[in-house]
Amino acid sequence: MGTWAEDKYRLLALYDGLFSTGMKHKWDQRVYIDLYSGAGFSRIRGTNTVLKASPMIALTVTDLFDKYVFCEEEPELMSALKARATRLAPEANAVFISGSCDTEVEQICTAIPRGSSDNHVLSLCVVDPFDFGIKFETLRRISSALVDFVVLLAIGMDANRNYANYVEGNSTKIDEALGNRQWRERWKDKATQRSRFREFLANEFSRSMQSLGYLTTPLHQMKQVRSVDRNLPLYYLALFSRHEMAFKLWDQVLKYSTDQRALWD
Repeated sequence: MGTWAEDKYRLLALYDGLFSTGMKHKWDQRVYIDLYSGAGFSRIRGTNTVLKASPMIALTVTDLFDKYVFCEEEPELMSALKARATRLAPEANAVFISGSCDTEVEQICTAIPRGSSDNHVLSLCVVDPFDFGIKFETLRRISSALVDFVVLLAIGMDANRNYANYVEGNSTKIDEALGNRQWRERWKDKATQRSRFREFLANEFSRSMQSLGYLTTPLHQMKQVRSVDRNLPLYYLALFSRHEMAFKLWDQVLKYSTDQRALWD
């Protein structure tokens, strides 16, 4: 993993902390869901630097979530995650689901506590895949509960390298990530520069989330992360929520990431 991952994990740590503490007295249960959990830690490529990845970040917030749901496809990574989570946060109420989040989505949904008039449940789902291989149908099914999503849209180098295959070829990867096939017509209608393809896909994903009842997430509310060495756009980190309060917290995270001042200055 490249040094750009430090930016991603710093932003996730900020938002996890604000969410878990800010929602503590507003909801009966706060649930953290991680669809691509990994082993819990990540090493920066070519260095000895090891960072807390999203699961460990969530397990070390000041105010623990009431429940954690971790999904990981690789057995070795899942085994390592279980051991580390038990060691780091033995008091956490954690469920570990082995397998792809796309094939195990029903198990994930079952693990989310059901909300009711006397049990208000709010979940935060982190979606951090290696590429733009998200299955929108998976997010749609999870969104049947009251869930906010923080999604890494890994469309930087992928969109550039595979542009022809996505736009003119037979690949269904973007169709599945966006949950529709009409995006090609909208892209061609724009008759814009290829360099704007990344922005277009990010906006299209926001459009798809709107179809599920989520508020609009415009491009300026997404954090674009670039490579350190060549300053190439790698991905957008974006929040999707049905509530304005979530975006007030997200704006604080974006402000910090922009000016690098202390969050509460």
